Amino acid sequence: MQGLWYKEAKTDRSFMVKILPGESIVEKLTEAVKELDIQHCVIVSAVGSVTDVKFRGIKTGAKLPITKPRMTIHEIEYPMELLGLNGNIFPDENGEPDCHLHIQMSRSSGEVLGGHLFNAKVFASCEIMITELSAMGIERHVSKSAGTPTIFIEE
Repeated sequence: MQGLWYKEAKTDRSFMVKILPGESIVEKLTEAVKELDIQHCVIVSAVGSVTDVKFRGIKTGAKLPITKPRMTIHEIEYPMELLGLNGNIFPDENGEPDCHLHIQMSRSSGEVLGGHLFNAKVFASCEIMITELSAMGIERHVSKSAGTPTIFIEE
């Protein structure tokens, strides 16, 4: 099939990561994968609460590549319920862990918000399950056509 890129990835070890109040989710996940010597992993589940959340959404009618004027940046400074976090962590072009995460959270009214996560701090608690992948030849590079970092698969 033309245009379909794929590479087999098998699941390996899984870990529960507890992040404490006031700590950065992205910083602590990056620290955890370095300490555990994980190159590739996926977020399996996440629960807790967050505050000081910075995330983005793509503007209606946006065209590729995605550039800053084509996205809306949101910053929420009050506590919200963490409903979910999904994404993956792969090495970037320099071999450093790169977190590509999307967040789902709710206001006290029950309204759900979400998008591409830049960062968030834990409010009361945060428990994240990650699963390591055995995969070779997968890195994250900036895509010229998309304008965002995306996985690059070696042939």
